[in-house]
Amino acid sequence: MRTSLLAVPFAIASCCSLIGCSSTTLTPSQSASQSAQAITVATADSLLTDFLDKEWQRFITQNPEMASYYRLGDEKLHGQWSDLSMAAIQRRHEEDKQALSRLYAIDKEALSEQQRLNYDLYKWQLEMAIDEHQFQSYLMQVNQRGGVQTLDNFANYVPLNSVADYERWLSRLEALPTLVQQTTALMQSGIEKGVMPPRETLSRVSGQLAKQLVDNPEDSLFYKAFKTLPDAFSEQDKQRLQSRAKQVLASQVIPAYREFTTFFNDTYLPACRDTHGLSDIPKGREFYEHLVRYFTTTALTLDEIHQIGLQEVAKNRAAMMDIIDEVGFEGGFDAFIHFLRTDPQFYYETPEALFDAYLAVSKRLDPELVKLFGKLPRMPYGLKAIPDAVAPDTTTAYYQPPSADGLRAGYYFVNLHEPGTRPKYEMEVLSVHEAVPGHHLQIALQMELGDLPMFRRLQGFTVFIEGWGLYSERLGYEMGLYQDPYSRFGQLTYDMWRAVRLVVDTGIHYKGWTRQQAIDYFTQNAAKSKEDIVNEIDRYITMPGQALAYKIGQLKLLELREQAEITLGDKFDIRDFHDVVLGSGSIPLNVLEANVQQWISEQQ
Repeated sequence: MRTSLLAVPFAIASCCSLIGCSSTTLTPSQSASQSAQAITVATADSLLTDFLDKEWQRFITQNPEMASYYRLGDEKLHGQWSDLSMAAIQRRHEEDKQALSRLYAIDKEALSEQQRLNYDLYKWQLEMAIDEHQFQSYLMQVNQRGGVQTLDNFANYVPLNSVADYERWLSRLEALPTLVQQTTALMQSGIEKGVMPPRETLSRVSGQLAKQLVDNPEDSLFYKAFKTLPDAFSEQDKQRLQSRAKQVLASQVIPAYREFTTFFNDTYLPACRDTHGLSDIPKGREFYEHLVRYFTTTALTLDEIHQIGLQEVAKNRAAMMDIIDEVGFEGGFDAFIHFLRTDPQFYYETPEALFDAYLAVSKRLDPELVKLFGKLPRMPYGLKAIPDAVAPDTTTAYYQPPSADGLRAGYYFVNLHEPGTRPKYEMEVLSVHEAVPGHHLQIALQMELGDLPMFRRLQGFTVFIEGWGLYSERLGYEMGLYQDPYSRFGQLTYDMWRAVRLVVDTGIHYKGWTRQQAIDYFTQNAAKSKEDIVNEIDRYITMPGQALAYKIGQLKLLELREQAEITLGDKFDIRDFHDVVLGSGSIPLNVLEANVQQWISEQQ
């Protein structure tokens, strides 16, 4: 269920687990604690650093897609896929337990303060991964947002600059049938054990698979990477690479997809469940509770989260009504929403015009950042369109972090599918969330924190990452955005969108709501297009709990800022506050609160 390069189009890797909420039953061995000797801080810190370095290498080796994405590790990894055999999955689970035992053997009390935090963060990451194994989420390998059916998109992330890069990509294509077979085996086991996704959302995958079934290998989505090779390549290398690509696609890749498509359409899809909530699979209720703790890093109950959502929806609804009165619209909330969804003045006619408008908005953001931040990332970001193959089934936008080697910038991806459903009044608020001061600024800064171990620089907590993105939407006012009342309504629409998530996500997976109930509730409360709403609800069905992180994280950030402003008065500096919030990278909410409290005390 976690975000991965194989499961969904890569947006934000939020792979670390939470602090203080694990339900694992593992404890340190008595022998390890009894044999612990008093050691120096330097020695203890060195032991933990060595442990974390080895664990990072284990992670990269087990996840070669991540190695390629961040351009790290042994080059051989860039020609491999993750091993999804059941034996490998079980082996990784056992290795996680062994790693936790080795971590327990390190004397935490002897560590420096920073290393204690690294210890705690990694300990809970391991504990949550170990705990999740019991729910067998690995049996659900495909969803409408990605899986083996969209692996051609991975060519956008791997290095393809040299002949050797293309050779490694070809090695991956040759290994793809094995990955497809492993995926099929896991899905078959899912049928037998009743760990299945909803049929209604998964039905979209059939159309995605159909795009992989071509008679001419040159028409394959995988061949796009070979159509125009770098000019620096010799003609001999170009011909050789293209010839080999066509041969591999025709003899291995396309046949593998044909076989998988038959399995998916004839066997798997008919066996999928008719219900939508995670509680309808074995141990589903417990799994959902686990995911909520994981994504929010809090001990909030499901009922508490649902109630927070209802309160935030009501608050946003009142603010939206104020704008409706301000523009002098004659009619109620529903009529105004219909007006926004249907009036041509709010939409661009072509994908090209929509893209140019996004580009113009992005260019306006950068000069305003110096007012709010003392430290800015060195790495720039660019704007790209979401690939056509997945655009109809995915969200309005997403962010792709830069590579760790500094050779690929971050990218803000926007959805240009059916521009008549992408309103102008959402463009400013969407851009500050996905680009700056939202995801790009936060994630690029985190990657530049060279004193942190790699797992903290390149991974993170969804509640912090998405909470910051949503908090950044409010910063648009301080950046001079939202001058138009409709743009202000767009900001409220996006805030309402995240408030609605608290209600519908818990509604679907905890309170037994149907998919249509969730769509209706969303439609009644937000000015999002109907296509966006359906895609969003299907996302919440597919990714339980993840959508809760946004609003929970934003509310904590707003609470901490208000506390700092009240306590410090004239001493409050927004640039310093933001530098403190972002200075430790992505962290759980309790660690964030402790950092801000310490900063407030120091300022006093």
